[in-house]
Amino acid sequence: MSTATDIISKWPDESRQAAQLVVDKYGEPQETTPSLLVWHQPGPWKRMTATAEFSEHQFPSPHNDSVESVIGFHVPPQKVSELAAFDGSVVVDRTQGELSARCHDEEANNLALNLARDIVTDQRSVSDARQYYAKEFLDYRRGLPTPYMNELRFGGDADAADPGEAIISDAELERAAKEGTKRSG
Repeated sequence: MSTATDIISKWPDESRQAAQLVVDKYGEPQETTPSLLVWHQPGPWKRMTATAEFSEHQFPSPHNDSVESVIGFHVPPQKVSELAAFDGSVVVDRTQGELSARCHDEEANNLALNLARDIVTDQRSVSDARQYYAKEFLDYRRGLPTPYMNELRFGGDADAADPGEAIISDAELERAAKEGTKRSG
């Protein structure tokens, strides 16, 4: 069986370096494929993934996204568009009750998710969150304190799933199936 280091040795530099940071911090992943590493319950996360494939991302400055940090977190539907406006690498999976960030390292994911929470809880506007993201990103390079990058500042919610509500009854489904059978027969 190959180790994570063996697997990522074949990846592009952009994603290999990012994946190595996760391996160095959390050890061997629980799942591996030639292009994907998955850790379950590392640190504060529900899941972390590192992928050989990376995305070019321009916000707040050019970098590559290849490491995703996932947490259980309920995002009200009316807040999803605000999060999309904040950062395209912040993703809401309402059905699973997950909020994730995909960036080049865990610290940047902490920053994005801490600010996403601020938006969801009305502590910051999208514009303010984007400005703060840029400030803390630059402060990190300056060697100044970066409280939003240091750690995830809230806990995950294991019961955040929102399976939605059925709007079609079993009787309607049965009638539709019978109608379909008659049409095809």
